[in-house]
Amino acid sequence: MIEVKNLVKKYGDKVAVNNVSFTVNEGEILGFLGPNGAGKSTTMNIITGYLSSTSGTVTIDGCEILDDPKGAKSKIGYLPEIPPLYQDMTVKRYLEFVYDLKRVTLPRKEHLAEVCKVTKITDVYERVIKNLSKGYRQRVGFAQALIGNPPVIILDEPTVGLDPKQIIEMRNLIRGLGKKHTVILSSHVLSEIQAVCDRIVVINNGQLVADESTEEITTNFTGMKRIQLHIDGNDNTVLTALRSIDGVTRVRKVMRTIDGFTEYIVESKAENDVRKAIFRAMAKADCPIVMMRNAEVSLEDAFLRITAGETSVNRKGGR
Repeated sequence: MIEVKNLVKKYGDKVAVNNVSFTVNEGEILGFLGPNGAGKSTTMNIITGYLSSTSGTVTIDGCEILDDPKGAKSKIGYLPEIPPLYQDMTVKRYLEFVYDLKRVTLPRKEHLAEVCKVTKITDVYERVIKNLSKGYRQRVGFAQALIGNPPVIILDEPTVGLDPKQIIEMRNLIRGLGKKHTVILSSHVLSEIQAVCDRIVVINNGQLVADESTEEITTNFTGMKRIQLHIDGNDNTVLTALRSIDGVTRVRKVMRTIDGFTEYIVESKAENDVRKAIFRAMAKADCPIVMMRNAEVSLEDAFLRITAGETSVNRKGGR
């Protein structure tokens, strides 16, 4: 659906984007990450057609963005970090304006009603935008991106400024979009990326440094596994036994559980399965395990290692 190939963007002698290539498949939700100044925003602006590249190509559903900008842009719905809203318009008038601007041929009334239903703004349809809450304004921005039913949706920091309830609602909305659209999501809230995206691309210093599924990236780029344990026993005895197990790299006591046991996090190298050894060690120490499960390695851990240069460049299909 989206193919970015050998993308380069230079500002004089400065190379902002350096030979970046990746694809996004139909129906996929891709997380696009990078620290400030990494070239992420530049790449996003080239994909959406707001900037031209120095070299390389971006193809959207068969339309190359420079050769056929009108065709390519007609296939994109874009929500920038600051939604492009006309504050003095009502929601209805604004969406009708966007409908006309995009020259949409779908039945106006039915299409706008469906967009409002999906984004849950039907109840504010007649209200002036400047009088809406931050959450509703963000939803209106979402709605304008969906007008025309474009196959590709690009979202830049869609949850900035939202409260926890609104963030959850926005997360569910993005997941729903992934069923019918190809989505690129850029955010500094890594927990949102981890919760929503199927795959993650990381750019750093203008170069692509990671391209993995969301599940793989946390293991492949941290090189670790985590196990969460609830154990009934003396803390010092448990910690000593766990730390003596071959392959265990770190043991951390977390807290007392509500039922009086103690929670621990055990880290090991990704290639080591230490669960049987943990069971045997706790049995020998007479410290019963009442719960054991794999604990998720955070995307933050992986992101920090990747952008700090602790891992080698990885493109889909090999390192």
